[in-house]
Amino acid sequence: MSRSDKEREREMGVLQNARVWRLSRRATEIQASPIRKLVPYAEEAKKRGIHVYHLNIGQPDIETPPEFWDAVKSYSQRVLAYGHSQGLASYLNALSVYYHRCGLNIAPNEIVVTTGGSEAIVFAFSLICEPGQRIIVFEPFYTNYNGFASMASIELVPLETRAENGFHLPLREAIESAIDDKVRGIIICNPNNPTGTLFSYDEMETLAEIARDHGLFILSDEVYREFVYEGVHTSIFDIPGVEEFAIMLDSISKRYSACGARIGSLVTKNKKLHQAAVKFGQARLCSPTLEQVGAEAALKLGPAYFEKIMGEYKRRRDIVYEGLMAIPGAVCVKPAGAFYAMAKLPISDSEEFAKFMLSEFSHDNKTVMVAPGPGFYASPNRGLDECRIAYVLNTDALKDAMAILKLGVEAFRKR
Repeated sequence: MSRSDKEREREMGVLQNARVWRLSRRATEIQASPIRKLVPYAEEAKKRGIHVYHLNIGQPDIETPPEFWDAVKSYSQRVLAYGHSQGLASYLNALSVYYHRCGLNIAPNEIVVTTGGSEAIVFAFSLICEPGQRIIVFEPFYTNYNGFASMASIELVPLETRAENGFHLPLREAIESAIDDKVRGIIICNPNNPTGTLFSYDEMETLAEIARDHGLFILSDEVYREFVYEGVHTSIFDIPGVEEFAIMLDSISKRYSACGARIGSLVTKNKKLHQAAVKFGQARLCSPTLEQVGAEAALKLGPAYFEKIMGEYKRRRDIVYEGLMAIPGAVCVKPAGAFYAMAKLPISDSEEFAKFMLSEFSHDNKTVMVAPGPGFYASPNRGLDECRIAYVLNTDALKDAMAILKLGVEAFRKR
């Protein structure tokens, strides 16, 4: 065989292997996190000696309760063994007691412990949808819903909410107009990430009525249940008659400032759905054992714990809101819950603004990192003038950060 023949043969082999090694559509289409993808710009700023106030990510600075750590440290078993796929029995019982304290009649056998709230959402999408089917979502929404949808091979159907009315839900007619044969459910986060909106009982009841009338599931993300500053939180299980189609998604991450523990839960009274969720859990064996032990101890903390930390977050919320209102042209309705504000700023491109703040701007050797708005949308060209701000820093740091943000907006506009 001549040299040229061998070369052609080798080239053909490479081409054939290239076809074999092609990545899946899920792998190529999943979005990069808009919260994390600007981290290299922040790292470069820090290398230049710039202090970066991180308002881009919902990582609380409040200490994880000592009860969590004490329980982990005193774990007495000599072997860290697999736990039950549904969750440790003692933790399931503790969760049931916690939910009853919240006024929710949830039994241990209606809960599946998940590896973070993220797994609960992926499970829920996969439990109710075939590949290519759809879930209605209200935008702006928690950005990782996009990634979870890609992982489950489903599509999100975005419906617009607006900053001017506090990002509350559109009219029932607008929601129903988005329902077609491929839509299998509606997902809502209450209180909301990224907007801080607290949806009312009437809004949750309307969603339940739509789901009942059209044979859909309601996925209710209630991670920020305790983070309410004005008004009352409404769980999907506060609405009568939702037992067959309601799925509650939950996590200890923000509630007990334990984001790294990766302990969430999926709650449903639909027995077939619960049994299928347990089988999903069996496929990944179990959620972390030690973290469930710590979470069980944290669940025993009573109202005094939440009163203290909610008071702190309310003070932070007020500082951020006042800082935003000091920026001419900014639009933001005061958030009633969670620990985020989604603000419309007098800028044309929030991603370029975020890069500018990290690459070109500083004040007294300090700058601010925000999360650009487009990453919280599924619709193209939305959120270009919006940023999400997480008020997870102490009050002195937030006052300084908001003053720097105002100066940064002014400098960006002059540029």
